[in-house]
Amino acid sequence: MNLDEWILKLVREQPFIIVEGVKDKRALVALGLKKIILLQGRPLFTIVEEVADLTNSCLILTDLDAEGKKLYATLKKGLQRHKVKVDDSFRHFLFKETTLRHVEGLATYVDQHSIR
Repeated sequence: MNLDEWILKLVREQPFIIVEGVKDKRALVALGLKKIILLQGRPLFTIVEEVADLTNSCLILTDLDAEGKKLYATLKKGLQRHKVKVDDSFRHFLFKETTLRHVEGLATYVDQHSIR
């Protein structure tokens, strides 16, 4: 699957997506995604509980810096303990198949690299 196909799939499925900040959320909303949960300094256990109350699966799109990787690992472990499946496939695609390292740049990256 290429980037355009991934974006279309996510827009069609509208999964819950956890992101770090407002700019990350803005980038995803610009692509047509709606179910976005912001970390924004909130305690991670409250995020985990909120997500577990809302759904049984989600995506975690934290940045690929040291802090983002740490947040990702902590969230994934907490969510799995609450029986929430974390779908890593889009995250892996982004960080393996693109030069993106920060979620806030996703909408711009899609505009520049779209094959539509």
